[in-house]
Amino acid sequence: MDGMVPQQRLSLRRFSLAQVASAFERSHFRLCLLLVLLSLVCFLPGFTSLHPMDRDEPRYAQASKQMLETHEFVDVRFQDEARYKKPVGIYWLQSASVAVGEALGVSEARTTIALYRIPSLLGALATVLLTYWAALAFLGRRGAFLVAALMATSIILMVEARLAKTDAALAACSVAVMGGLARAYFGRGAGVLPKRALMIFWAGFAAGILIKGPLVLMFAGLTAAILSYRERSFRWLLTLRPGLGAAFTLLVVLPWFIAIALKSGGAFYSEAVGHDMLGKVGTAQRYHWAPPGFYLLAFFATFWPGAIFAAAAVPFAWRHRREDAIAFCLAWIVPSWLVFEAVPTKLPHYVMPLYPAIAIITVIAILRHFVGPHRPGAKLATVLIPFIPIGLMVGLSVVNWNFDHTLPYRGLPALLAASLIALYAWRLFVQNEVLKSLGLGFVSAACLSVGVFGFTQLDLRSLKLSPRLAEAAHSMTCDRPVVATLGYREPSLVFLVGTDLEMLETGEEASSFLKQGGCRMVFVEKRFEDAFRAENQRIGLQPALSTRVAGFNINSGRRLDIGAYAVGR
Repeated sequence: MDGMVPQQRLSLRRFSLAQVASAFERSHFRLCLLLVLLSLVCFLPGFTSLHPMDRDEPRYAQASKQMLETHEFVDVRFQDEARYKKPVGIYWLQSASVAVGEALGVSEARTTIALYRIPSLLGALATVLLTYWAALAFLGRRGAFLVAALMATSIILMVEARLAKTDAALAACSVAVMGGLARAYFGRGAGVLPKRALMIFWAGFAAGILIKGPLVLMFAGLTAAILSYRERSFRWLLTLRPGLGAAFTLLVVLPWFIAIALKSGGAFYSEAVGHDMLGKVGTAQRYHWAPPGFYLLAFFATFWPGAIFAAAAVPFAWRHRREDAIAFCLAWIVPSWLVFEAVPTKLPHYVMPLYPAIAIITVIAILRHFVGPHRPGAKLATVLIPFIPIGLMVGLSVVNWNFDHTLPYRGLPALLAASLIALYAWRLFVQNEVLKSLGLGFVSAACLSVGVFGFTQLDLRSLKLSPRLAEAAHSMTCDRPVVATLGYREPSLVFLVGTDLEMLETGEEASSFLKQGGCRMVFVEKRFEDAFRAENQRIGLQPALSTRVAGFNINSGRRLDIGAYAVGR
């Protein structure tokens, strides 16, 4: 070995790397195992330590917790309020996850947010593996692996894997359906679809409806309609056995839909369809309005590190739009994307089920050597590769210093590593090493996950208002303390403190609450404290100030200062 010339060493190194790649590509199992490992590195850091993220996550988790408390598994509720916005699927999955945790002896299982996140974690893993399966209809093993890795390392899926919501599970259902639909379309001359593809298609379809209603039907329906117009025939859809599949879907979803109609007297449908669904179309619910074009701008952050590669592949998609593979992906992406852009209510994760199709087009373009530094403006545009990790490193450091007067020292090494790797990936792209650049993007994303979710969020103490208040409530030594809150009403506080947390409106109500006697604590936001103290003085009440919690509420965009007052401790 010592006598080898440099060229021989380089050749041997390349030969060895080629052998390793070839060894993995010989087996679907090995590639899937590699995808699972990559996904876990991207999804697990911070999974248990990240506090409940207001407002949607704790609403889902609290509703699932109340299912276990009341043994009511049809009617979904958040405290006394009916939660008729989504079907029941995700609540059943979360309740089952927590029940298993309790059976295994997990301490404080019902207030352990990580247990409620397990369905999202499994949904994100399923999204990655099903993306690999779906991409095999378009590409060989190496290409399908790259497509799935783009999903595993995308920022949006890394976020949704850690949140106890519907979106990671919906993405898995959607890609299962679209993978089956692709096989039906590409095999339209054969007239027969493999049983595995049929099972995956209809299982994803039924589960998708139970998890988030008609969205999966929209994705598949719009795609099928456009492709049928292209073929001037709907006959290719018959290979999906629609009669048998519809019967299976009704068998799965109809019992709960009938039960909730009887239980709610039809209120579920008026709320879910009339308020939630049509409300998103007619008005921007919950202040989530954004103009058309929002998703296009958000895409460059949410689909990092693959976003800039995807942007470079857009001309390729247009040039090759008549090819079956590209036509299918465009039918998957464009109509649903336009629907989401047209709806006033916008959130970045809404378009996530369309990202696998974007990844497929991107990888096809890369493997055909269309994407590279020779494209106009590509060398400059790909500065986005290092921009995201560098921007997060600087931005999170500024936030940490501004709120807590310190730096996220534990996360900085991983953030710095992610930034340096991304810079090198940019250099490789400029040198026309596109596949290597993409691979280093995956490594950078893994480092970014460790840095942001594993360590940096631990140092952002000012953002953890609810956990700190819950800690104060749980520090009371008396049996069964009664807790109320004034001015701070986040769902995470209900989840962490308890379903019976009382919501108060005025300082006088807070004093009256403590006056009732027994062991009680009330959280009073600073702007209500003058009225609270005045009423205490009037009625002769002297509660003890247990602690003060100061921080920043992301949802309201305000700094808060909250006092925890107790009696009968």
